[in-house]
Amino acid sequence: MTENYIGWDIGGAHLKAVLLDREGVVQAATQVYCPLWRGLRELEFAIDHVLLEFNANRHAVTMTGELVDIFQNRREGVLKIADTLTSKLQGEVRYYAGRHGFVNGTALDQHWADVASMNWYASAQYVAKNVPKAIFVDIGSTTTDIALIENAAPQVTGFTDAARLQTDELVYTGVVRTPLMAITQKVSFAGHMTNVAAEFFATAADVYILTGDIDMAGNMAETADGADKTIEASAYRIARMIGCDADDAPLSSWKALAASFKEMQLGQIRQALFKHMSLLKDQSALQLVGAGAGAFLVAELAVQLGLEYHAVSEFITAIDHEAEAMAAICFPAYAVAYLCVGEAGGLA
Repeated sequence: MTENYIGWDIGGAHLKAVLLDREGVVQAATQVYCPLWRGLRELEFAIDHVLLEFNANRHAVTMTGELVDIFQNRREGVLKIADTLTSKLQGEVRYYAGRHGFVNGTALDQHWADVASMNWYASAQYVAKNVPKAIFVDIGSTTTDIALIENAAPQVTGFTDAARLQTDELVYTGVVRTPLMAITQKVSFAGHMTNVAAEFFATAADVYILTGDIDMAGNMAETADGADKTIEASAYRIARMIGCDADDAPLSSWKALAASFKEMQLGQIRQALFKHMSLLKDQSALQLVGAGAGAFLVAELAVQLGLEYHAVSEFITAIDHEAEAMAAICFPAYAVAYLCVGEAGGLA
């Protein structure tokens, strides 16, 4: 019987899982909404949901969920998430510790800081196996991870969230959960610049529902007001960001406002990319490699910057297109599983 692996990426808002066989071929991939800030029961429910369809005796785990505020500190978060996994998973469970490779549960207390929020490094390691010079950009629901790759290896300076925030290797902006007040303080509307309300009235998901870049199925998170995820509801929320009601202007105006917010978010990420590009003495043959729910933004940035673009799906082997596409959205889960298969001597 083929030996299967599940790669788990446990975030604060979503659990992502990718099922690989011993040859590294994606058999299935899924993302489950998991608002971990409500308690570890949410994680238990999400794991149960995955295990209804996925069956494997080896598991590779990475996480960022240790950051949620139900934990007093990140160490507690790593250890309690691991305890939950131990109670749910059958077979071998390995934790990705970045530069230290994989560790088992007994070594977590020693390596918790290496395990915490290291999913991006697994992704960068995998991309570096396929592209010798690139900037890897993974835009998720909440954050954007950026890693410079040169000489077929990640060339990063930060290995904690605190350090990565200082180096623009972590930009806290995403395409679903980010409040619009965190994207910009001023935005263009109807030919004028207007201040943006410092209120949690709308999120990036409303922007990309209105621009057509994501659909309701790609928006698992709750809306700012707990209401519907329709185009009309998104228009209602985005209008409030500039002190208006949706019926103050036609829907086309709110779509134009969404496009303005999109451009401001692109600007945030573009500025970070300029910083990384400036570190290269030779920018020839530089590529952008995009992953995550917001990979469409990376493709647009590549056009703006005049760089060759590749989606990570081009480097993924899967049993069908649906599994390939979802594995690209859940890329850290795929990467950590693939690296674990390789460590175990698979991929023959």
